[in-house]
Amino acid sequence: MRTNVRRTVAAALASALAVTALAACGTSSSGDDKPQSGGGSTDASAPLDPKTKVTLSIDCMPPAAKAAELKEWKEDVAEFNKTYPNVTIEGRSTPGQCLEPPRFTAMLKAKSQPDVYYAYFTDLQQVLDNDGAEDISAYVTPASVPALGDLDKNVLNVLKRDGKLYGLPTSNYTMGLLVNRKLFQQAGLDPDAPPRSWEEVRAAAQKIAALGNGVAGFGEYSVENTGGWHFTATMYGMGGDVVGSDGKAAFNNATGRQIVDNLRAMRWEDDSMGKTQLLKWGDLQKQMASDKLGMFLAAPDDITYMVQQLGAKYDNFGMGPIPGGAATLAGGNGYVIKKGSSPDKVKAAVAWLNFKTLSVGKGQFQYDRSKADGLPVGLPQPAFFTGASKTRDDGLKAASATMPVANFKAFLDNPVPGKPEPVKAQEVYKVLDKVMSGVLTNKDADPAQLLGDAEKAVNQVLGNQ
Repeated sequence: MRTNVRRTVAAALASALAVTALAACGTSSSGDDKPQSGGGSTDASAPLDPKTKVTLSIDCMPPAAKAAELKEWKEDVAEFNKTYPNVTIEGRSTPGQCLEPPRFTAMLKAKSQPDVYYAYFTDLQQVLDNDGAEDISAYVTPASVPALGDLDKNVLNVLKRDGKLYGLPTSNYTMGLLVNRKLFQQAGLDPDAPPRSWEEVRAAAQKIAALGNGVAGFGEYSVENTGGWHFTATMYGMGGDVVGSDGKAAFNNATGRQIVDNLRAMRWEDDSMGKTQLLKWGDLQKQMASDKLGMFLAAPDDITYMVQQLGAKYDNFGMGPIPGGAATLAGGNGYVIKKGSSPDKVKAAVAWLNFKTLSVGKGQFQYDRSKADGLPVGLPQPAFFTGASKTRDDGLKAASATMPVANFKAFLDNPVPGKPEPVKAQEVYKVLDKVMSGVLTNKDADPAQLLGDAEKAVNQVLGNQ
């Protein structure tokens, strides 16, 4: 869900900014694909020759409003140019381009994207449908991306189609159970051992709600596609699916009924979910940041939002794996390279992305710098490293952590396999919103009818009726 719905807060910030561009080493446009000069090699597997002259336009450069992030971008360009002095990075900070689906779609259709552009994992099919991405399989090797062997294959596979690689990851996330440590302690619960099953969630929610003063034990979304998103995440955690391998709706079954029945019980029998419903992204975060909510399903970056935007404290939150633990909804983002880019541009793009987003201790993983710049360090994401790279990254992160990393121990020590969003995710989620809103707003709602109606509607979305 978060991979397709650009955050409204970020969009509002971006829309307030004028379109700007920063040329780190020049101001010429790189929108054409004329041959680049210098010592380029025709061997795709060979890393970029430092003598090669090439200009790259790259979007999603931090805007001026994000001063620390922009400072680090400029520093990284300068550091990158020490190795590749003839590569000109033209950073673009374009309001909406990295945030709003309509503008992203319009950019693809107009073929107006920069050489290297940001896309959410679930955008890849749209990118390919518009012939917008270069196959970079031959260019991404252990020579050009030294940590390649330690990158999570599940994450890389999201950026592949028919065995071809079309992008490199920048960040990824998996969902878990976010908890308010203060309320857990007040309710006599152990915040270092969040509930692992929905039975445990229900029991903990009752104890937290018993604190009174308008406190809810567990919160859930039910509108603007967020309800369907969370229904899907819950299904995954319980070992179920929303769209089966046969391309048909797969949730009108015992697992789906268990989800609806559990929500109905917590909402109407236990009164542990609060009176206010029809909630969307941002509502639960406000409740938890103000110590009015004990738990909800989330990804780690929800914590950053609550701290930076709502004035909460990092040490008040913790995370555990998603209840059930069979699988967890996963998503993320990365960069793809415009179709038709010259080999030199592709090599330069891979070199930049390797430095900026895939090298332990450098770029986005230079944690000591982030700490000095007042940026958060310690969240358990991005989490696409494995093996020796993960061990080193974990150590560097812990050494510069600006938040209590131990609060996420239950989440980190009990990894759950990530599972991508279903096909036609947003359309499916819109239908499933009705299941969530129905059971949470109508005490007499019929779970069987809610699921049956949703099954028919989803199958229509999927072209099965």
